[in-house]
Amino acid sequence: MDPALKPRLRRRSTFEYVAWVVCSLVGLGILVSVSTNPNFKWGVVAKYFTHESIVRGLMLTIFLTLASMALGTLLGLALAVMRSSNIKPVAATAGVYITLFRGTPVLVQLIFWFNVAALYPNLSIGIPFTDIGTAIDVNALMAPITAALVGLTLNQAAYMAEIIRGGFTSVGKGQIEAADSLGMSAGMKMRKVIIPQAMPSIIPATGNQFIGMFKETSLVSVLGVAELLQS
Repeated sequence: MDPALKPRLRRRSTFEYVAWVVCSLVGLGILVSVSTNPNFKWGVVAKYFTHESIVRGLMLTIFLTLASMALGTLLGLALAVMRSSNIKPVAATAGVYITLFRGTPVLVQLIFWFNVAALYPNLSIGIPFTDIGTAIDVNALMAPITAALVGLTLNQAAYMAEIIRGGFTSVGKGQIEAADSLGMSAGMKMRKVIIPQAMPSIIPATGNQFIGMFKETSLVSVLGVAELLQS
């Protein structure tokens, strides 16, 4: 091996050894305190930790996390493409959506979607100015689990849109110009050049969002959804 490629050895200072000892003692003290405190009732915790209601709540939490992340990522990709568009109305529409959903608390959004039937008790999907359509009872449709999924997905989409758009901007301008010189269409350029090269920037931030979404699912307990926190 080339000597220049060998990793450099760093001399450990006395302060580093002292820090290791202090941190280890603090961690050990906390561990002993928690494990020996009778108020935690670890026997009860061990008995009920695998109870059916807890497992069911955990499964629902995982479902909400995965479903919201998957749907939010797809919608976020569409919003990122719209936000990067040269067509001003399209970019402005995506910008308003992103600003609105990132600028309001997730809890407020969840409560809004849970009570949206008070504003729109009935909706009709069909062809405008004709009698062809289907009426939808929003109150029956927007059950707690549905409201939770809609609220988390729409909020997640706004954050994923900015993550994906940030990944788009990390692609070198020369790469895009090269794709244009080859006569690639906008869709092909997005699929073959921009998205593959943007993934190294998108994936780490998406992992952080996944962790955040797993924790944010606890907010749906206010809607009566029996996820892990409520269980």
